Amino acid sequence: MPFAQIYLIEGRSDEQKKVLIEKVSAAMAEALGAPLENTRVWIQDVPKAQWGIGGKTAKDLGR
Repeated sequence: MPFAQIYLIEGRSDEQKKVLIEKVSAAMAEALGAPLENTRVWIQDVPKAQWGIGGKTAKDLGR
């Protein structure tokens, strides 16, 4: 069973996540020759205050 875990900085819409899940699932199924219904995608939103970029939080950087 193909499984992808994706971390995103919080703020993406449910629609964007839906499209991401569809496309990642399709890519895994194609690349691995697995049935689409066997693919799994897990998206984890990370709060901006807990995501570091260049020694600062994404929140502090306004991202």
